[in-house]
Amino acid sequence: MRVFRGVPPSFPVATPTVLAIGNFDGVHRGHLALLARLQEQAAALGLPATVITFEPHPREFFTPRTAPARLAPLREKLESLAAAGVAQTCVLHFSSAFAALRAEDFVAGTLVLGLKARHLIIGDDFRFGADRQGDFAFLVAAGKRFGFAVEAMPTVFLDGERISSSAVREALEQGRMERAAALLGRSYAIDGRVVPGSRLGRQLGFATANIHIRRLPLPMTGVFAVQVAGFGDRLLPGVANLGVRPTLHPADGDCSTRLGGGGERPILETHLLDFHGDLYGAHLSVRFVRKLRDEMKFPDLSALQARIAQDVAAARAFFENEHPHG
Repeated sequence: MRVFRGVPPSFPVATPTVLAIGNFDGVHRGHLALLARLQEQAAALGLPATVITFEPHPREFFTPRTAPARLAPLREKLESLAAAGVAQTCVLHFSSAFAALRAEDFVAGTLVLGLKARHLIIGDDFRFGADRQGDFAFLVAAGKRFGFAVEAMPTVFLDGERISSSAVREALEQGRMERAAALLGRSYAIDGRVVPGSRLGRQLGFATANIHIRRLPLPMTGVFAVQVAGFGDRLLPGVANLGVRPTLHPADGDCSTRLGGGGERPILETHLLDFHGDLYGAHLSVRFVRKLRDEMKFPDLSALQARIAQDVAAARAFFENEHPHG
């Protein structure tokens, strides 16, 4: 997939395009339905399936303190779009200047001159331009003037619930991993490279692969049964802690001690069941399949060690009894 950082009118794409526009946070089943329609129309017209998305998310720009947790960083979103068959993605920087851009200028400059749109697909709630002036009716009228067709993708429902990034976030926050997976079409996952930790887990008998998390706030925290990809075609079972809160109540008042990490920087710590080897530098994808409990604080290392042993036993029982094909 080709990725463009912005589409200035002075550097238009080489061929006309079939376009979809959206934030695509999480690339859930509603997004996948839209992208399937995008591919279908692109194939019919013999043109590249192209997506416009935004960085940062508009809500992060307008209300950074109250913006919802991202389901995936930009890199993972681009990987998901590529996996869905998108040929080109244009990442537009959402800034003060972009927020002030009039709807008609966005259409004329980006859609028509920059991307040579021939067919445009949007979600049924899509709005754009300064003061959200642009909507479906606006685009239809503009399409007649500039020569592109417009269609709105109807909302996709699951068990009567609208599939949306907000619904996925709510399921994750509530610890309903199965529901989140149903909305996404796959288990929720966090990818990253394994980095050195404090080796506390190894001292306690439960070595962890530690992945620093760049996204804040987190969509969820806690201890989970997970499946870990990154070992060829195998998925390895494990137990993972995701969060930022301290694990221990140290006597000296230093509340930065955690299993494998420290401080307020979020970290994903994963103990692989029955695995022995060096994972430093490996790129892993940790898939969350069952929430075991919330994060907890412990009075000492012995209490922490005992609880980790319980978590490992709970994860092992889950994979052996409820998820036997891990």
